[in-house]
Amino acid sequence: MKEISVADYSIVYGDADTAIQRYLKNRDYSSITVIVDENTKEHCLPRLTSLHAVDISLIEISSGEVNKILQTCESIWAQMSEQYVDRHGLVINLGGGVIGDMGGFAASCYMRGIDFVQVPTTLLSQVDASIGGKLAVDFKGLKNFIGLFKNPNQVIVDPEFIKTLPHEELRSGYAEMLKHALIKDAVIWERLPKREWDHTDWTTEIYESILIKKAVVEEDPTEKGLRKILNFGHTIGHAVETISFSTSTPLLHGEAIAAGMICESYISQQRGYISSTQLEEVTHAFLTIYDDINLDLLNRTDEIIVALSSDKKNRGGKLLFSLLDHLGSGNYNIEVNHQEIRDSLEYLLTQVK
Repeated sequence: MKEISVADYSIVYGDADTAIQRYLKNRDYSSITVIVDENTKEHCLPRLTSLHAVDISLIEISSGEVNKILQTCESIWAQMSEQYVDRHGLVINLGGGVIGDMGGFAASCYMRGIDFVQVPTTLLSQVDASIGGKLAVDFKGLKNFIGLFKNPNQVIVDPEFIKTLPHEELRSGYAEMLKHALIKDAVIWERLPKREWDHTDWTTEIYESILIKKAVVEEDPTEKGLRKILNFGHTIGHAVETISFSTSTPLLHGEAIAAGMICESYISQQRGYISSTQLEEVTHAFLTIYDDINLDLLNRTDEIIVALSSDKKNRGGKLLFSLLDHLGSGNYNIEVNHQEIRDSLEYLLTQVK
């Protein structure tokens, strides 16, 4: 069991059941509400035997990004109210990024805010979404548009939960691990496997990825500066992800971000920030793992640019990107124009074909 201090809370890395038991000891909550989806209820909740010994209320929501909306929050608030949860209650969010984002948002707004603990169960949420206090829901097709910064009382990361994930969810989360290395640690970038990546030592790699995210958010908790480098790949990636929601096969977050990182690496190379050789290295690495990028989505350039116009990083109508300085270092607040975006999507299309 390892404990990492972050601002006013801690990340506990190890057995989740033991960590929850330790957290609840000597804390006198009036109620404990556990938010799950159908997957974490079946595969993860049974592992937490410490919760079987206390009186909990269960709120189950449907999985998937499509449900990360205010209407689901209303359902959570209604159930908490019906269960007479007061300001001295605790919410435990047991799930991936959707539950962590939405459950944390719901807890932070309920009666002006009650305590909550994040127990991320996907690779994506363990290395990224659960750390840093970003909480949000989607609004009218705009990703993470309504939200706030609020740190949890604790984050409990148990790498054993990774064993419950399907291959595509594991691959989605791996994109964020690669991103952390690309923007902050060239040594880890070189070490992370690009072939047979799913045979990696998750216990070690998850922990090191958490340390990268922790270092960045501690220096800039509310994303006024350095923390923006974590958005590398997310400007174009979020736009592609958003328009994919209108298709029969929406992209997982990491799949869209992988495409975004290739495009934004291309823009970095065109600006002279990275070399052609480095661009080739990044492109080859991502296309080795994410080799089934949807070409139809990438051809919807006008829709992607419209979606980009609502990106939260924009200022005064300017599209502000986070780009690579070199492999292992990122920069932020870089204005990018529509033609550069079109060119980057065309580059990705030619590489996929």
